[in-house]
Amino acid sequence: MIKPGQKLKTHFKLKIVRDGAEAEVAFKELLDRPTIVSVYMRNNTGSCDKQNDSLAARADEFAKRGYHLVALSRDTCSSHLKYAAKKKISYTLASDPDDLFAKAADAIVEKSMYGKTYEGPARAAFVIGRDGTVLALAEKVDTKDHAAQLLVLLDGLEA
Repeated sequence: MIKPGQKLKTHFKLKIVRDGAEAEVAFKELLDRPTIVSVYMRNNTGSCDKQNDSLAARADEFAKRGYHLVALSRDTCSSHLKYAAKKKISYTLASDPDDLFAKAADAIVEKSMYGKTYEGPARAAFVIGRDGTVLALAEKVDTKDHAAQLLVLLDGLEA
């Protein structure tokens, strides 16, 4: 997995949902200010809902501190539009079915479900500077209180 201080490749494109609308952007366009990318697996699943509920409840705090918040999964933008409305999500949701972000962050990991192994994106969070440099990393997401986990991470950067 990419480490703090390393630069992420930012040339790939993602489809996003922001302010109730769908768009396609180059990832680097999301880096108009320091950006937090929180990777989760799927909309409307227990742990992922907790992760996003935590972020949605405190999204304003990240914005006030000058951070752009992006939650990223393999879900389609159509699914994200419904999910954002249902969960009252004000931050950007990114659709990444081809794991382009995880590949750029060297964050493809082996997983297992029902005895079968497969590869997929790590559930992790990345604080990324405007130039694509990883400033901080949460390799293991605390789904129950993800926002607090990220705010502690940011406190460490700003100290």
